[in-house]
Amino acid sequence: MNLAIVGCGTISHQYLANFATFPGVRVLACADLDVERAKAVAEQYSVPVAGDVDTVIAHPDVELVVNLTVPAAHVAVATQAVEAGRHVYNEKPLALDPDGGRALLAAAGAAGVRVGCAPDTFLGAGLQTVARLVASGEIGRPTSALTLLQGSGPERWHPSPQFLFLPGAGPLFDMGPYYLTALAALFGPVIRVAATGGRAHAKRVVGSGPLAGTEFDVEVYTHVSALLEFAAGQSATAVFSFDSPLPRHDFLEVTGTEATLAAPDPNTFTGPVRLRRTGEGAWAEIAAVGSTAGRGIGVLDLVRSIRAGQPHRASGELALHVVDVMTAILESADHGRFVPVTSTFTPPTPLPEDWNPTHL
Repeated sequence: MNLAIVGCGTISHQYLANFATFPGVRVLACADLDVERAKAVAEQYSVPVAGDVDTVIAHPDVELVVNLTVPAAHVAVATQAVEAGRHVYNEKPLALDPDGGRALLAAAGAAGVRVGCAPDTFLGAGLQTVARLVASGEIGRPTSALTLLQGSGPERWHPSPQFLFLPGAGPLFDMGPYYLTALAALFGPVIRVAATGGRAHAKRVVGSGPLAGTEFDVEVYTHVSALLEFAAGQSATAVFSFDSPLPRHDFLEVTGTEATLAAPDPNTFTGPVRLRRTGEGAWAEIAAVGSTAGRGIGVLDLVRSIRAGQPHRASGELALHVVDVMTAILESADHGRFVPVTSTFTPPTPLPEDWNPTHL
Protein backbone atom coordinates (compact mmCIF):
# COMPACT_ATOMS: atom_id res chain seq x y z
CA MET A 1 0.00 0.00 0.00
CA ASN A 2 1.31 3.46 -0.92
CA LEU A 3 1.66 5.74 2.09
CA ALA A 4 2.07 9.49 2.47
CA ILE A 5 3.69 11.05 5.53
CA VAL A 6 2.14 14.39 6.48
CA GLY A 7 4.22 16.15 9.12
CA CYS A 8 7.99 15.69 8.86
CA GLY A 9 8.99 16.51 12.42
CA THR A 10 11.10 14.44 14.80
CA ILE A 11 8.64 11.56 15.17
CA SER A 12 8.50 11.04 11.39
CA HIS A 13 12.01 9.60 11.40
CA GLN A 14 10.96 6.69 13.60
CA TYR A 15 8.09 5.86 11.27
CA LEU A 16 10.13 6.24 8.10
CA ALA A 17 12.99 4.10 9.35
CA ASN A 18 10.58 1.32 10.30
CA PHE A 19 8.50 1.53 7.13
CA ALA A 20 11.67 0.88 5.12
CA THR A 21 11.85 -2.56 6.78
CA PHE A 22 8.17 -3.50 6.43
CA PRO A 23 7.26 -5.39 3.25
CA GLY A 24 3.83 -4.49 1.93
CA VAL A 25 4.09 -0.74 2.48
CA ARG A 26 5.84 1.94 0.43
CA VAL A 27 6.23 5.56 1.45
CA LEU A 28 5.42 7.40 -1.76
CA ALA A 29 5.33 11.00 -0.52
CA CYS A 30 6.25 13.39 2.29
CA ALA A 31 4.46 16.64 3.08
CA ASP A 32 4.96 19.42 5.59
CA LEU A 33 3.97 23.05 6.06
CA ASP A 34 7.69 23.64 5.57
CA VAL A 35 8.09 22.19 2.07
CA GLU A 36 11.87 22.38 2.25
CA ARG A 37 11.81 20.18 5.34
CA ALA A 38 9.55 17.71 3.53
CA LYS A 39 12.01 17.62 0.63
CA ALA A 40 14.97 17.05 2.97
CA VAL A 41 13.24 14.18 4.79
CA ALA A 42 12.10 12.65 1.51
CA GLU A 43 15.65 12.74 0.19
CA GLN A 44 17.03 11.22 3.39
CA TYR A 45 14.68 8.21 3.13
CA SER A 46 14.58 7.92 -0.69
CA VAL A 47 10.92 8.93 -0.88
CA PRO A 48 10.11 9.89 -4.48
CA VAL A 49 7.58 12.72 -3.90
CA ALA A 50 7.68 15.72 -1.57
CA GLY A 51 5.54 18.82 -1.38
CA ASP A 52 2.81 20.69 0.43
CA VAL A 53 -0.05 18.98 2.22
CA ASP A 54 -2.71 19.61 -0.45
CA THR A 55 -0.52 18.28 -3.27
CA VAL A 56 0.53 15.13 -1.44
CA ILE A 57 -2.94 14.18 -0.19
CA ALA A 58 -4.30 14.68 -3.72
CA HIS A 59 -1.59 12.49 -5.32
CA PRO A 60 -3.54 9.82 -7.25
CA ASP A 61 -1.37 6.93 -6.05
CA VAL A 62 -1.55 7.68 -2.32
CA GLU A 63 -3.78 5.17 -0.52
CA LEU A 64 -3.13 5.91 3.17
CA VAL A 65 -2.06 9.11 4.92
CA VAL A 66 0.05 8.83 8.07
CA ASN A 67 -0.83 12.05 9.88
CA LEU A 68 2.06 13.17 12.10
CA THR A 69 1.04 16.81 12.43
CA VAL A 70 0.62 18.64 15.76
CA PRO A 71 -2.46 17.52 17.76
CA ALA A 72 -4.43 20.67 16.96
CA ALA A 73 -4.24 19.79 13.25
CA HIS A 74 -5.06 16.09 13.54
CA VAL A 75 -8.76 16.31 12.73
CA ALA A 76 -8.43 18.87 9.91
CA VAL A 77 -5.66 17.00 8.07
CA ALA A 78 -7.26 13.59 8.61
CA THR A 79 -10.65 14.86 7.40
CA GLN A 80 -9.01 16.26 4.27
CA ALA A 81 -7.44 12.86 3.67
CA VAL A 82 -10.61 10.80 4.11
CA GLU A 83 -12.62 13.19 1.95
CA ALA A 84 -10.01 12.56 -0.76
CA GLY A 85 -10.70 8.83 -0.39
CA ARG A 86 -7.58 7.98 1.61
CA HIS A 87 -7.36 5.79 4.66
CA VAL A 88 -5.71 7.66 7.52
CA TYR A 89 -3.63 6.88 10.58
CA ASN A 90 -3.27 9.70 13.13
CA GLU A 91 -0.59 10.17 15.72
CA LYS A 92 -2.14 10.47 19.19
CA PRO A 93 -4.48 11.84 20.24
CA LEU A 94 -7.10 11.25 17.57
CA ALA A 95 -8.63 14.65 18.33
CA LEU A 96 -8.57 17.31 21.03
CA ASP A 97 -12.20 16.60 21.96
CA PRO A 98 -14.79 13.87 21.35
CA ASP A 99 -16.87 15.97 18.93
CA GLY A 100 -13.90 16.37 16.59
CA GLY A 101 -13.15 12.66 16.77
CA ARG A 102 -16.76 11.69 16.07
CA ALA A 103 -16.91 14.03 13.09
CA LEU A 104 -13.74 12.49 11.66
CA LEU A 105 -15.04 8.92 12.02
CA ALA A 106 -18.35 9.93 10.48
CA ALA A 107 -16.54 11.45 7.49
CA ALA A 108 -14.46 8.29 7.09
CA GLY A 109 -17.57 6.13 7.23
CA ALA A 110 -19.25 8.23 4.56
CA ALA A 111 -16.14 7.95 2.36
CA GLY A 112 -15.78 4.20 2.92
CA VAL A 113 -12.24 4.44 4.30
CA ARG A 114 -10.65 3.46 7.59
CA VAL A 115 -9.16 5.45 10.45
CA GLY A 116 -6.38 4.18 12.68
CA CYS A 117 -4.59 5.97 15.47
CA ALA A 118 -1.55 5.81 17.71
CA PRO A 119 -0.43 4.79 20.18
CA ASP A 120 0.40 1.37 18.81
CA THR A 121 2.66 0.55 21.75
CA PHE A 122 -0.06 -1.81 23.01
CA LEU A 123 0.73 -3.97 19.95
CA GLY A 124 4.35 -4.42 21.07
CA ALA A 125 5.71 -7.62 22.56
CA GLY A 126 5.36 -6.54 26.20
CA LEU A 127 1.72 -5.47 26.29
CA GLN A 128 0.67 -8.16 23.80
CA THR A 129 2.16 -10.77 26.12
CA VAL A 130 0.15 -9.27 28.97
CA ALA A 131 -3.00 -9.33 26.80
CA ARG A 132 -2.52 -12.99 25.92
CA LEU A 133 -1.93 -13.95 29.56
CA VAL A 134 -5.07 -12.11 30.66
CA ALA A 135 -7.13 -13.61 27.82
CA SER A 136 -5.92 -17.13 28.64
CA GLY A 137 -7.03 -16.88 32.27
CA GLU A 138 -3.49 -16.97 33.64
CA ILE A 139 -4.35 -14.44 36.38
CA GLY A 140 -7.89 -15.71 36.92
CA ARG A 141 -10.65 -13.16 36.46
CA PRO A 142 -9.11 -9.69 35.95
CA THR A 143 -10.44 -7.30 38.55
CA SER A 144 -8.36 -4.12 38.65
CA ALA A 145 -5.31 -2.21 37.47
CA LEU A 146 -2.99 0.46 38.79
CA THR A 147 -0.90 2.69 36.56
CA LEU A 148 1.44 5.56 37.40
CA LEU A 149 3.08 8.15 35.17
CA GLN A 150 5.10 10.53 37.32
CA GLY A 151 7.95 12.94 36.77
CA SER A 152 9.03 16.49 37.45
CA GLY A 153 8.02 17.79 34.04
CA PRO A 154 9.45 18.01 30.51
CA GLU A 155 10.54 21.67 30.84
CA ARG A 156 13.76 20.47 32.48
CA TRP A 157 15.00 18.85 29.26
CA HIS A 158 12.70 19.90 26.41
CA PRO A 159 14.05 22.97 24.55
CA SER A 160 10.57 24.30 23.77
CA PRO A 161 8.13 22.79 26.28
CA GLN A 162 5.48 25.50 26.47
CA PHE A 163 2.98 23.62 24.27
CA LEU A 164 3.03 20.70 26.73
CA PHE A 165 1.39 22.95 29.34
CA LEU A 166 -1.44 24.24 27.15
CA PRO A 167 -4.98 22.82 26.72
CA GLY A 168 -4.80 19.56 24.78
CA ALA A 169 -1.53 18.59 26.45
CA GLY A 170 -0.38 18.29 30.05
CA PRO A 171 0.44 14.86 31.45
CA LEU A 172 -3.08 13.59 30.74
CA PHE A 173 -3.36 14.34 27.02
CA ASP A 174 0.36 14.05 26.26
CA MET A 175 1.11 10.75 28.04
CA GLY A 176 -2.32 9.48 29.06
CA PRO A 177 -3.10 7.85 25.69
CA TYR A 178 -0.34 5.27 26.19
CA TYR A 179 -1.69 4.13 29.55
CA LEU A 180 -5.40 4.49 28.83
CA THR A 181 -5.13 2.69 25.48
CA ALA A 182 -3.33 -0.19 27.19
CA LEU A 183 -6.07 -0.42 29.84
CA ALA A 184 -8.88 -0.18 27.30
CA ALA A 185 -7.30 -2.83 25.08
CA LEU A 186 -7.15 -5.16 28.10
CA PHE A 187 -10.50 -4.45 29.77
CA GLY A 188 -12.71 -2.89 27.08
CA PRO A 189 -14.76 0.31 27.34
CA VAL A 190 -14.84 2.62 30.35
CA ILE A 191 -18.34 3.59 31.52
CA ARG A 192 -17.58 6.31 34.09
CA VAL A 193 -14.70 8.15 35.73
CA ALA A 194 -13.96 10.23 38.79
CA ALA A 195 -10.90 12.45 39.09
CA THR A 196 -9.08 15.23 40.86
CA GLY A 197 -6.57 17.61 39.33
CA GLY A 198 -4.11 20.24 40.41
CA ARG A 199 -1.01 22.16 39.44
CA ALA A 200 2.03 22.54 41.65
CA HIS A 201 3.29 25.66 39.85
CA ALA A 202 1.43 28.44 38.05
CA LYS A 203 4.54 29.16 35.98
CA ARG A 204 7.48 27.05 34.82
CA VAL A 205 10.91 27.83 33.38
CA VAL A 206 12.54 26.37 30.26
CA GLY A 207 15.59 24.44 31.44
CA SER A 208 17.62 23.87 28.29
CA GLY A 209 18.28 25.09 24.76
CA PRO A 210 18.13 28.62 23.35
CA LEU A 211 15.03 29.47 25.44
CA ALA A 212 16.61 28.40 28.75
CA GLY A 213 15.50 30.68 31.57
CA THR A 214 12.27 31.70 29.84
CA GLU A 215 9.25 31.65 32.15
CA PHE A 216 5.86 30.56 30.84
CA ASP A 217 2.33 30.04 32.17
CA VAL A 218 0.89 26.64 33.08
CA GLU A 219 -2.68 26.39 31.74
CA VAL A 220 -3.56 22.74 32.50
CA TYR A 221 -3.62 20.32 35.39
CA THR A 222 -0.11 18.99 35.93
CA HIS A 223 -1.26 16.29 38.35
CA VAL A 224 -4.34 14.16 37.68
CA SER A 225 -5.60 11.22 39.74
CA ALA A 226 -8.39 9.21 38.13
CA LEU A 227 -10.63 6.26 38.98
CA LEU A 228 -12.01 4.36 36.00
CA GLU A 229 -14.90 1.89 35.97
CA PHE A 230 -15.14 -0.51 33.03
CA ALA A 231 -18.26 -1.98 31.48
CA ALA A 232 -16.93 -5.50 32.13
CA GLY A 233 -16.71 -4.79 35.87
CA GLN A 234 -13.04 -3.97 36.41
CA SER A 235 -11.72 -0.75 37.91
CA ALA A 236 -8.43 1.07 37.48
CA THR A 237 -6.59 3.80 39.33
CA ALA A 238 -4.39 6.04 37.20
CA VAL A 239 -2.05 8.90 38.08
CA PHE A 240 -0.62 11.30 35.48
CA SER A 241 1.78 13.85 36.94
CA PHE A 242 4.41 16.40 35.97
CA ASP A 243 4.66 17.39 39.65
CA SER A 244 6.60 14.48 41.14
CA PRO A 245 10.29 14.53 42.15
CA LEU A 246 10.11 10.73 41.93
CA PRO A 247 10.02 9.51 38.31
CA ARG A 248 7.89 6.44 37.53
CA HIS A 249 7.16 5.68 33.88
CA ASP A 250 7.01 1.89 33.86
CA PHE A 251 4.25 1.16 36.35
CA LEU A 252 1.22 -0.79 35.10
CA GLU A 253 -0.06 -3.64 37.24
CA VAL A 254 -3.03 -5.82 36.31
CA THR A 255 -4.59 -7.77 39.16
CA GLY A 256 -6.74 -10.86 38.85
CA THR A 257 -8.31 -13.28 41.29
CA GLU A 258 -5.30 -15.63 41.06
CA ALA A 259 -2.27 -13.47 40.21
CA THR A 260 -0.93 -10.02 39.40
CA LEU A 261 0.90 -9.02 36.23
CA ALA A 262 3.49 -6.24 36.12
CA ALA A 263 3.55 -4.87 32.60
CA PRO A 264 6.38 -2.91 30.98
CA ASP A 265 6.25 0.83 30.34
CA PRO A 266 3.15 1.41 28.14
CA ASN A 267 5.23 3.85 26.08
CA THR A 268 7.53 1.05 24.93
CA PHE A 269 7.22 -2.03 22.74
CA THR A 270 9.38 -4.38 24.79
CA GLY A 271 9.26 -6.44 28.01
CA PRO A 272 9.86 -7.80 30.48
CA VAL A 273 6.57 -9.04 31.91
CA ARG A 274 6.44 -10.26 35.50
CA LEU A 275 3.83 -12.44 37.22
CA ARG A 276 3.21 -13.04 40.91
CA ARG A 277 0.68 -15.64 42.02
CA THR A 278 -1.32 -15.56 45.22
CA GLY A 279 0.77 -16.95 48.06
CA GLU A 280 4.08 -16.74 46.21
CA GLY A 281 6.79 -14.49 47.57
CA ALA A 282 8.61 -13.60 44.38
CA TRP A 283 7.88 -12.34 40.91
CA ALA A 284 8.42 -14.72 37.99
CA GLU A 285 9.71 -13.10 34.81
CA ILE A 286 7.95 -14.10 31.59
CA ALA A 287 9.63 -13.56 28.24
CA ALA A 288 7.80 -11.07 26.07
CA VAL A 289 6.77 -12.57 22.72
CA GLY A 290 5.98 -10.37 19.74
CA SER A 291 7.25 -7.42 17.78
CA THR A 292 9.62 -4.83 19.22
CA ALA A 293 9.96 -2.99 15.90
CA GLY A 294 8.48 0.22 17.29
CA ARG A 295 6.21 2.94 15.95
CA GLY A 296 4.44 2.10 12.75
CA ILE A 297 3.33 -1.46 13.51
CA GLY A 298 -0.18 -0.10 14.00
CA VAL A 299 -0.03 1.29 10.47
CA LEU A 300 1.14 -2.07 9.17
CA ASP A 301 -1.65 -3.91 11.01
CA LEU A 302 -4.09 -1.42 9.48
CA VAL A 303 -2.72 -2.08 5.99
CA ARG A 304 -2.78 -5.86 6.39
CA SER A 305 -6.28 -5.76 7.87
CA ILE A 306 -7.58 -3.65 4.99
CA ARG A 307 -6.14 -6.09 2.47
CA ALA A 308 -7.58 -9.07 4.40
CA GLY A 309 -10.96 -7.45 5.03
CA GLN A 310 -10.56 -7.78 8.80
CA PRO A 311 -10.83 -5.29 11.69
CA HIS A 312 -7.63 -3.44 12.54
CA ARG A 313 -6.49 -3.14 16.13
CA ALA A 314 -5.31 0.46 16.64
CA SER A 315 -8.73 1.66 15.54
CA GLY A 316 -10.28 5.08 15.36
CA GLU A 317 -13.08 3.88 17.64
CA LEU A 318 -10.58 2.85 20.34
CA ALA A 319 -8.76 6.17 19.97
CA LEU A 320 -12.02 8.15 20.15
CA HIS A 321 -12.94 6.30 23.33
CA VAL A 322 -9.60 7.28 24.88
CA VAL A 323 -10.24 10.94 23.99
CA ASP A 324 -13.71 10.60 25.50
CA VAL A 325 -12.22 9.14 28.70
CA MET A 326 -9.60 11.92 28.99
CA THR A 327 -12.24 14.60 28.45
CA ALA A 328 -14.45 13.00 31.11
CA ILE A 329 -11.49 12.92 33.52
CA LEU A 330 -11.00 16.67 33.06
CA GLU A 331 -14.70 17.33 33.52
CA SER A 332 -14.73 15.27 36.72
CA ALA A 333 -11.67 17.08 38.06
CA ASP A 334 -13.31 20.42 37.27
CA HIS A 335 -16.68 19.62 38.86
CA GLY A 336 -15.96 17.01 41.54
CA ARG A 337 -18.35 14.29 40.41
CA PHE A 338 -18.49 11.01 38.50
CA VAL A 339 -18.79 11.59 34.75
CA PRO A 340 -20.23 8.95 32.39
CA VAL A 341 -18.40 7.86 29.26
CA THR A 342 -20.82 7.05 26.45
CA SER A 343 -18.58 5.99 23.57
CA THR A 344 -17.67 2.37 23.03
CA PHE A 345 -15.59 0.11 20.81
CA THR A 346 -14.89 -3.54 20.15
CA PRO A 347 -11.77 -4.59 22.09
CA PRO A 348 -8.97 -5.71 19.76
CA THR A 349 -7.92 -9.35 19.70
CA PRO A 350 -4.27 -10.02 20.60
CA LEU A 351 -1.85 -10.39 17.71
CA PRO A 352 -0.73 -13.94 16.92
CA GLU A 353 2.53 -14.77 18.67
CA ASP A 354 4.26 -15.22 15.30
CA TRP A 355 3.07 -11.88 13.84
CA ASN A 356 6.15 -10.32 12.30
CA PRO A 357 6.21 -6.88 10.63
CA THR A 358 9.23 -7.80 8.51
CA HIS A 359 7.63 -10.94 7.00
CA LEU A 360 4.69 -11.01 4.65
